[in-house]
Amino acid sequence: MEFHEYADFEMMALAVAQRLGADLRRALTRRERALFCVPGGTTPGPVFDTLAQLELEWERIDIVPSDERWVPLAHARSNAGLLHRRLLQGPAAAAGFIALDGGAATAPDSPPDEDVIARLTERLAPALPIDVALLGMGEDGHVASLFPGAPELIAALADDAPPLMAITAPGQPEPRVSLTAPVLRQAFVIHILITGEAKRRIIEDAEGQDPLDAPVAALLDEAQVHWTA
Repeated sequence: MEFHEYADFEMMALAVAQRLGADLRRALTRRERALFCVPGGTTPGPVFDTLAQLELEWERIDIVPSDERWVPLAHARSNAGLLHRRLLQGPAAAAGFIALDGGAATAPDSPPDEDVIARLTERLAPALPIDVALLGMGEDGHVASLFPGAPELIAALADDAPPLMAITAPGQPEPRVSLTAPVLRQAFVIHILITGEAKRRIIEDAEGQDPLDAPVAALLDEAQVHWTA
């Protein structure tokens, strides 16, 4: 783990956006299209605001959420909706977007089944591997929708896990779809964005911990962690 500490959130957001821009530029020297994995939630919003205005070859970049709540696109908890509002703006509007919600405009009738996961995976697979991953972390050590206690967690952490799985997140109000640990771990660059003393302690304690207890531990060996109080 490489740990970066910042004086305040504004400084962190600017620095992380600049790092992501540089990583994406390097990725585009390796191959024709780059895959950029990003989180939902409100914390990365200022990073997205800055990043979206950078002059990159956005038309050669595909963006995929690290996970998705199984809700309509217009729902306040939709990661796709947030990314369209905060990241796919300005120059970044030219980027491709790989939705993990099946393009649902209305509330899905049922949780994602095997056919839905297969269809979403077929859409994602040609863009893999991930070139640049930006992730958040919850106070239980979860990343993407890899939650401690999820019945699917063992399978999602396995080396032979498929790229995408349906996840039942304990205590959460809706089903989810998530990228799995191996596809996240295979990213060329991994950045994890956290704030607050509690999350700093969690991520420091997670080094060497069983990923079943703190799923973020599965990614820390190669991760750059960005933190501010």
